[in-house]
Amino acid sequence: MEQYVKWMPGWENEYWGFNQGTLGILLALVLLGFIIRLLAMELVTRVFSKLAKRSPVAAKTISESRGALGTAAAAALFWQVSEQLALDMDLAVSSVMMPNAAAFWLPVLAQLLMLGALLSWALKEVELVGAVVDWWDDDELDGTEKTLISALESVLRFLIVIFGAILIANALDFNLATLMAGMGISGLALALAAKDTISNFFGAITVLIDRPFKVGDWILTKNAEGEVIEIGLRTTLLRTSEDTIITLPNANLVSQAVENYGKRRWRRYRPTFHLDLDSNPAKVKKFCGGILEMITENPQTLRESSSWACVETLGPQSIDVNVNMYWDIDSGKTERGAREVFLLSVMKLAMSLGLHFYEPRVRRQQPE
Repeated sequence: MEQYVKWMPGWENEYWGFNQGTLGILLALVLLGFIIRLLAMELVTRVFSKLAKRSPVAAKTISESRGALGTAAAAALFWQVSEQLALDMDLAVSSVMMPNAAAFWLPVLAQLLMLGALLSWALKEVELVGAVVDWWDDDELDGTEKTLISALESVLRFLIVIFGAILIANALDFNLATLMAGMGISGLALALAAKDTISNFFGAITVLIDRPFKVGDWILTKNAEGEVIEIGLRTTLLRTSEDTIITLPNANLVSQAVENYGKRRWRRYRPTFHLDLDSNPAKVKKFCGGILEMITENPQTLRESSSWACVETLGPQSIDVNVNMYWDIDSGKTERGAREVFLLSVMKLAMSLGLHFYEPRVRRQQPE
């Protein structure tokens, strides 16, 4: 860097412990860093343009992370040049001049900024895993694939943080070998303090191997109910019917009963219809037969041999017709629609037979 320092007219003039040539190079580096940052951001946008157009998640991730990558590129340049300037100061005859504190801290701070920016960029880019898989696979991702992607993202975040911590410790000149060797008693204390975290980690492994549920399933536990939206290394996230998020430690999930509505082979439906006590028995019989016919002819039902529609009780105020049926449906929205169609059909059947549903305020008399 000697020749570049001397390019500036009056390079020997001293300001705040820097000569004018060294100060000029540092200021030029700052300006060049801004330019490199903008170029890197534009390059990232162009490279991932197709993926960004395909996935809104990818577009948001790329937009939020490109600044961190540009900062890392600018900091890397400043780190290398400032480190070379610090080395040139040690020459017997050197044109580089700066305070010793600046010669030490400028490269260190630039390296830390670069590592921090890279760490931030890498953590944001983890979210691209699902977008990339979705890009390559034209079919919509199923629950199992979403679960594996969620687990992979958690593992990648964990590895990035560990790797980043090692690089930052190395940049600060920590002796990692000595540090690891000295973690005897302190390591035991740390393990005891982190036993819950370790339990949650192995709980996540159990969930991924046994797969009692997957992303997208609706589950019911002792203290929570909701849709599984993410399975991480430490916790599992549920979205409730109130659109709130519940965070459950994985260790708790594997140590208690979990009812998984997402693994149902069918959905049982058992409505009871209360008919007026004065209803004609023959018409009630036709009513039950008509309901059973609806069930057997409906393409959305199954297990016809286990379905029924019959008078269950003669109560003090109504005739109770109990119905048992099974929907071959895989979503709550579809089930609600099928129930509505079925119930309206039952109403039409009752009206066609001249039957009335029990109303406690009305007492109808059969004509003689």
